[in-house]
Amino acid sequence: MYVRPGLALAIGLLIGLQRERAKETPAGIRTFALISLTGYFVGILTERYSAGILAAGIVFLGAALGIGNLIASRKKEKHGGGTTTEIAALFVFVIGAYLAGAEADKSFAVLFSGVTALLLYYKKPMHGFVKGLEAEDVRAIMQFVLITLVILPVIPNETYGPFDVINPFKAWLMVVLIVGIGLIGFLIYKVVGSRAGTLLSGLLGGLVSSTATTVSASRQARSEPSQVTAAALIIMIASTVSIVRMILEMAAVNRKDLLTTGPPVAVFLLTFIVLSFILYRKRSNEVVHLDPPENPAELKPALIFGILYILILLGVAAAKEYFGQAGLYVVSIISGLTDIDAITLSTAELIHSGSLEPETGWRVILVAALSNVLFKAGMIAVIGGKHLLKRISLYYGIALAVGIAVIFLWPW
Repeated sequence: MYVRPGLALAIGLLIGLQRERAKETPAGIRTFALISLTGYFVGILTERYSAGILAAGIVFLGAALGIGNLIASRKKEKHGGGTTTEIAALFVFVIGAYLAGAEADKSFAVLFSGVTALLLYYKKPMHGFVKGLEAEDVRAIMQFVLITLVILPVIPNETYGPFDVINPFKAWLMVVLIVGIGLIGFLIYKVVGSRAGTLLSGLLGGLVSSTATTVSASRQARSEPSQVTAAALIIMIASTVSIVRMILEMAAVNRKDLLTTGPPVAVFLLTFIVLSFILYRKRSNEVVHLDPPENPAELKPALIFGILYILILLGVAAAKEYFGQAGLYVVSIISGLTDIDAITLSTAELIHSGSLEPETGWRVILVAALSNVLFKAGMIAVIGGKHLLKRISLYYGIALAVGIAVIFLWPW
């Protein structure tokens, strides 16, 4: 009986606490507590009598806040020039009224109240983040909005083409997923900038592009031989993050078979984590400054990835149809040389649709990962030189041996 009004009161106290601590408003913890309880009482009256009572309550709250601001301005009190407090007060009032409903979802109210409190509390970091964004960063965000909110909704969600595997909507949804992951790493890197150390450079590089990170670190190692260990560590960490991405992509596309497809890939991931930790223990005070990452939300690369995803989807389906499992692994090796995201997502989609057995599917994905490791080793040899290759070859060799053992020894 008292849970809902108690929750309304707690929400009012929480938001009011933050507002009073901010010292930007005359409305503090007591005022917000009263607003939330008033909202709850108005909600009860609204359910019993008329929806007009809720409208009247909102109008009264707006008038009270307006009069309070007018009095404060005449007293020349400074309470900030924004409307944050007024919006927060309206939110608390509405949440109180919402909780008065007999079928209101309490978890919904708690979630939105928690998010509101965090938005209010992290004002300075959020403003600092926005002020630190450059024109290129804002452009990347807007391009992601174009890819996600403008293009995605108008793409047909139907299956076309041979083998009945091409769905334009799902293909572009995979583009959104990959671009979103890359954009997160890109924005964090832009904020951190030159302050990124070896560990963070590897982590962010793996989020944006482990292949590009390998190229950049290899160049630095060739020009500065004293930084070979740090460059090798960055490459190992970026490769580790790329495997984490693989597992996340598998989960995003096909969670129902993750208990079958996930554990063997997780063993491969654990191997990279252990090897990266060993190399981390051998690090010195070397610092490698990587080239700034490219904008991952550019429309052209997004289109290329979408086309690549569809081609691999068709390739895997055709290989299974005409050449059996041997054909699958050939496609996996070729696609893994350039991009493991596309083969991971396409294979996970085929497993989800029932076109491919989970036990075969994860092996196809893992073969692509091994192919990608070999491709990176080749890039290191060509770009980074023999010193970097010598430093990282043992670790890559162990990882490849474990991956091959998992493929052949893991039970079917």
